[in-house]
Amino acid sequence: MVLIDDHYRIIAANRAYQEAYGVQSDEVIGRCCHEISHHSPVPCHMRGEDCPHQAVFTTGEAHDVRHIHYDHQNHAEHVRIRGHAIKDQEGKTYLGEEIIRLPHQEEGITCGDMRMVGRSPAFMKCLHHIEMAGRTDASILLYGESGVGKELAASALHQFSARASEAFITVDCTSLPETLFESEILGHERGAFTGCLGRKRGLYEMADRGTLFLDEVGELPLSMQAKLLRVLETGTFRRLGGSETLHADVRIIAATNRNLLEMAGQRQFREDLYYRLAAITIDLPPLRDRRDDIAGIAAVLLERIGKSWGGQWTLSKDAERRLFTYDFPGNVRELRNILQKAAALADGPVIQANHLNFTGARPAFEVHAASSPGAVRDFGTAASVPRGGAQPDELEALLRQYQGNRRRVAEILGVSERTVYRWLRRGA
Repeated sequence: MVLIDDHYRIIAANRAYQEAYGVQSDEVIGRCCHEISHHSPVPCHMRGEDCPHQAVFTTGEAHDVRHIHYDHQNHAEHVRIRGHAIKDQEGKTYLGEEIIRLPHQEEGITCGDMRMVGRSPAFMKCLHHIEMAGRTDASILLYGESGVGKELAASALHQFSARASEAFITVDCTSLPETLFESEILGHERGAFTGCLGRKRGLYEMADRGTLFLDEVGELPLSMQAKLLRVLETGTFRRLGGSETLHADVRIIAATNRNLLEMAGQRQFREDLYYRLAAITIDLPPLRDRRDDIAGIAAVLLERIGKSWGGQWTLSKDAERRLFTYDFPGNVRELRNILQKAAALADGPVIQANHLNFTGARPAFEVHAASSPGAVRDFGTAASVPRGGAQPDELEALLRQYQGNRRRVAEILGVSERTVYRWLRRGA
């Protein structure tokens, strides 16, 4: 627990807080909260994060959020923060923060050999929504571009729920033939159709007390949507060829990369089914909106590739910077393909920048080898930046993209933060 005033200054902290961040009581009082927990000279909202301090002092309402904090050994850890407005006897308002340290993300949010990995503000905000929604039993609709990891998000929702110990069943709506819909989803009895030799439990029945994930639900034909809606509304069904009415307690998670409400307006998707699925909606950010996570995701993908191929690969700093500049229209799925090809082309365990082959949209700029820091090429103009520094308009664009974070811009350009500051003064 920590108590913070309206200027971000800590006025009280309990022993658990002091031990977690390696500070004594007389060392922490009067210091800003973001200096202690984020190791940052500026408040977290200036770095693009959802700031409990800003939210509580703006609205007066309690605010829950998930963040990355750094302990006294500078190790990153996931925390859940519950912020409340607290008033003293004179009516002055303070922020009371309860900080809950969470298990390492890799231990809890998994899907087979893959993991949800990230620490960017966009990812942390999305993960917080997933965790909060997972506690409910409401139907959830996930929106996201192709390749963002909708099945991973659905698996995380299941793991955060009270149904985590039960079945998680996935239905690929793009590959489900209309003629087999009832047989696959609802099951069938012996002799229900020609060649049917025995009873089969459907996917809905198999998900009883667990979760049914409808991937790319927008691809279902209207006739199948009507049948699905009847089952979801009542929870009751009959196997194909059967007369017995059965019941299953199933939590529904659906995902799509299409605008279902727009499709409903065009009579391509049932509006009543949309509202049945979309009790809670969650937007999954594309990879271009969480560039800070690319290196971590790439490391996990390379680990998985290594297990499958019997090798071990890492990225050079140059290769990491090159990945950072790419927009990834195919998101994580495209990143995986790029890394697979790079691992095949690499003549050693370290993947270099020249091993990375982008087949989608070209990067807006490209960072070259560390031997030429500040060398940036604009693919729009094909103009080279002089060795002496980056162009003012490019610096301004990067600073806008990263909310004025000079340290992050310096990392991207492969120079020191002091150099970026010098370039800014020179261009002023």
